[in-house]
Amino acid sequence: MILSLGPASAGASASLVSPLSASLSAAALALGLPSLLALAGYGAAAVVNERFGSGLRTALLIGWIAHAVAICVDIAGIGSEVVAARFGFAPALSMTVWLVLAVYLVESRFVPLPGARRTLAVLAIGVVALAWMFPGEIRPTAPSRWAPLHWALGIASYGLFGAAVLHAAMLNRAERLMRPGAAAAIDVNEGMPLLRLERMTFRFVGAGFVVLSAALILGAWFANPWRWDHKTVFSMLGWLVFAGLLAGRRAFGWRGPAATRGVYGGAALLLLAYVGSRFVLEVLLHRVPG
Repeated sequence: MILSLGPASAGASASLVSPLSASLSAAALALGLPSLLALAGYGAAAVVNERFGSGLRTALLIGWIAHAVAICVDIAGIGSEVVAARFGFAPALSMTVWLVLAVYLVESRFVPLPGARRTLAVLAIGVVALAWMFPGEIRPTAPSRWAPLHWALGIASYGLFGAAVLHAAMLNRAERLMRPGAAAAIDVNEGMPLLRLERMTFRFVGAGFVVLSAALILGAWFANPWRWDHKTVFSMLGWLVFAGLLAGRRAFGWRGPAATRGVYGGAALLLLAYVGSRFVLEVLLHRVPG
């Protein structure tokens, strides 16, 4: 997922185009029910007033479970005429947001996370709809027996860095509320303590960096042949940004807006690496990636 694992043959790509086009409508139908249920749950979590606390959590949990079913249906290739797994930019984005929501659902049981629920619900609505419209491309065989582990590590790193971005955004919000005049409107003590929020942000960055490093090493070791394409270049740039951020924090105590900008920048580069490159291939160029 993170690195290119070798090009597919021209004949194989051409043979997949027709079955892929023919199966899109069936795939959309198979994805329909769980996607609609997920949209309903997330929609309720996004619009219902905060005073219905337990109801909001239930709606978000229902949406999250239905979202998981929709992801499984998509990746398993249910509704496709070709017996194969599917994957692409929209399922990758959908899984990333689903993993971030999983972190939120667990963490919010122990500490208040003000402002995150509505934002995550709106993001989830967007990625569920996107994955419904753009189910992944068909992959009848993996280029390597290690490719599934490489993809799993890549998605896991996306989820961990997504959780880091969520905590960085809450950290920036808490710091803004501490400025003169802001605290009069909103109680700055309503959420997680600032130092704990900062520690959690960098714990997710550190965990994501370890998992991303494993994904890159695995992809480089078993790539055949190695290719310096857009996906590889953006992945390596993202890795370098996070490596520099962690090193700077350890050596110089980087913190605050400068550190969170590094989190945002590294996450954006990783998003461009797979999601961005696949979006261009699948949607703009209408090509079946190798």
